[in-house]
Amino acid sequence: MRYAIIADIHANLAAFTAVLDDIARGGGVEEMWCLGDVVGYGPDPHQCIELLRHYNHVSVAGNHDWAAIGKLSLSEFNPDAAAACRWAAQQLSPEDVAYLESLPLVIEKDDFTLVHGSPREPIWEYLLSIGNAKQNFTYFQSQFCLVGHSHVPLVFRYTETGGCSFSPFLTSSRLALGKSRLIINPGGVGQPRDGDPRASYAIYDSQTRTIRLYRIAYDINLTQNRMVEHNLPVRLVARLSHGL
Repeated sequence: MRYAIIADIHANLAAFTAVLDDIARGGGVEEMWCLGDVVGYGPDPHQCIELLRHYNHVSVAGNHDWAAIGKLSLSEFNPDAAAACRWAAQQLSPEDVAYLESLPLVIEKDDFTLVHGSPREPIWEYLLSIGNAKQNFTYFQSQFCLVGHSHVPLVFRYTETGGCSFSPFLTSSRLALGKSRLIINPGGVGQPRDGDPRASYAIYDSQTRTIRLYRIAYDINLTQNRMVEHNLPVRLVARLSHGL
């Protein structure tokens, strides 16, 4: 079976729709695994929640999801992120709020653990260094862990000697799931931060035991124009053009 792995939609409906269209062109999936932050930053929080709920999916909570419903203090956010969260909170329907409140911090699916930030700190920790990743391998029991939050596609591998290695997750090859334990980030759908502005997501094929990363162009100007219409912070608008 095929599963879509998506993270950090961040209320970017144009990017999310482009990803869903690409998934459909590829034959569809059995289920979507969402790694949190459906809302925040972007101009369409209600629409993205509503669209995600139309699909067979599971999702964990992200820090922006919690902040938008008052479960996380905005004092921990930078001013632009906090302003976008306050605006997003005003756009949510009661059903949206109930949905975000229902999201767990951790989900176990087959050989995978799903979290937003890290298995050690599911809401807040960024996994971007080998040192932090190595410590986090002791915080989950499954063979593989899927994370989001950093918006950067990458793979950490726990070696047989107890070490840890890092590699970027690229579209040029399939990631074969062997005996090694892995922490995998599929990148961000709605706000990539690896210098590539295209939406990022992955497909897990349980028959071939492989995960493949995809990058999809979308109408960035459409999202930016909607952000400007809603007076969202200019720096959040500009960064979409550069994938940073």
